[in-house]
Amino acid sequence: MPHLVILYSGQLDHDTDMTQLCRRLADTMLTVRDEAGEQVFPTGGVRVFAYPATHYAVADGSGDHGFVYLNLRMGKGRSEATQQDAGQRLMATARAHLADLLTRRHVGITLQIDVGLPVFDGRFGNLHPLFAAPT
Repeated sequence: MPHLVILYSGQLDHDTDMTQLCRRLADTMLTVRDEAGEQVFPTGGVRVFAYPATHYAVADGSGDHGFVYLNLRMGKGRSEATQQDAGQRLMATARAHLADLLTRRHVGITLQIDVGLPVFDGRFGNLHPLFAAPT
């Protein structure tokens, strides 16, 4: 963790580059610093996934409306101010990326941050050593 999962109405694939949005959001996560100026999210732990919803209903059905739901999951230990800063930065990035789309289509954007430890937290991989400072 941290993992940012994006669920969106599938028709948006024709209107915006979701892979580019994922990269921009991951890059934004890497810029978040805590009160001491330390990077909040470890580079090797940042993950952003986007999944189109094939079947969905948005609002009253009167138009070809869309949605983008972003859910950031992070472990405990970060201050409220840091969590708020991360949320504001991510929302700003999403809004900037989707700005052109919002001039052409009605889309609801939601960002939710969940903080906590799961009941089970198994991890394995070889990414973190790539970004570790030499000792």
